[in-house]
Amino acid sequence: MTKISPTDIYPTPAAVVAFVLAQLLAFPAMATDYDVGSIHIAQPWSRATPKGATAGAGYMTITNKGTTPDKVSCVSDDASAQCEIHSMTMEGGVMKMRPVEGGLEIKPGETVTLAPSGFHVMFRQLKHPLEQGKTVKATLKFDKAGTVDVEYPVMAIGALAPSSPGAEA
Repeated sequence: MTKISPTDIYPTPAAVVAFVLAQLLAFPAMATDYDVGSIHIAQPWSRATPKGATAGAGYMTITNKGTTPDKVSCVSDDASAQCEIHSMTMEGGVMKMRPVEGGLEIKPGETVTLAPSGFHVMFRQLKHPLEQGKTVKATLKFDKAGTVDVEYPVMAIGALAPSSPGAEA
């Protein structure tokens, strides 16, 4: 008959600590929400870029809790030479991407989601690849609400929105 000791059944404290640390490192940093004036920014995030990429993108949800429209533009970021709000539209069966001139308007009570294949913050002329597990810090300017610094946790290349089922870490 085989004799089983408690150490055969229960993991050592070091094994428990290693397991917990591995679980924590497996998930990207949780995004922080931001408030500036009547504007609420939720779940900012970005995707990693391959080496040699010249552009990356940032995504988030913006809600205008105020009574007047506001417009948002990207002033600067720490990963690229220029950042802009872009739109993507389908024209004649071809996806077209363009800067949103004058800023993206968010009407009172409206929530606008910046997501892949739609509106997004474009980080142009990257200084370095966006790396999973790191963050991109950008300064957004709202015409009425003011300016706010937003950190975009960088998820894996091809990641889905963080709250999406099956989102990759």
